[in-house]
Amino acid sequence: MTQNESTVKLAVNGGISFGAKLNAKQLTVIAQYMNDGDELELTTFQQLYIDVLESNVEFVKEKFKEVGLSCYPVGNFVKSLRTCNFCKGSEQEGMPVAIELNKRIAGKTVPFTLRPAYTGCPIGCGEPLVNDIGVMKIKNGYDLYIGGKAKGFDAQTGALLMEQLTPEKLYEVVEKIVDIYAENGKKREPLFKFIKRFGLDNLKAQLVH
Repeated sequence: MTQNESTVKLAVNGGISFGAKLNAKQLTVIAQYMNDGDELELTTFQQLYIDVLESNVEFVKEKFKEVGLSCYPVGNFVKSLRTCNFCKGSEQEGMPVAIELNKRIAGKTVPFTLRPAYTGCPIGCGEPLVNDIGVMKIKNGYDLYIGGKAKGFDAQTGALLMEQLTPEKLYEVVEKIVDIYAENGKKREPLFKFIKRFGLDNLKAQLVH
């Protein structure tokens, strides 16, 4: 790599599955696109950050995809869904719903990095209550929380927005929230601050209509 070549940071994970895991083949492929002194950054959102040559990004993404790795942009985008370990099983804890929700919102452009989280039961291993958008499966429905914040002196749990949503209604509402935030949020305004300014009741009204 020459001094003038720029790099792009990619967020990489093994997709939505039973915990945040990578297999040996995936690790080997990742290592092929790193130099001896390079380091991987492991984030709290179950992602690895890797710097890739800008001219090589699409090729690397394709190679990662071949071994089951998912790639996401880094910056002011919706992050990939943080999940629990689905310890009681795929269907019981709603893994197909988590996969579909991630597919619909991850990578969308927003005013500031948006962190969605999902958990398959009330134990809450995926930490849905302290992230921007949180989904908790309760029996056969999905409870939706928004506006959580995990860090800082102003840390807070999210507000319960809707209860016992069907999967289709969950997708619809979460996509609308992301769209409203993208259209009305100020530059670098976190979601919890946007909700305080925009108004939770106003947001609810727009979601209903």
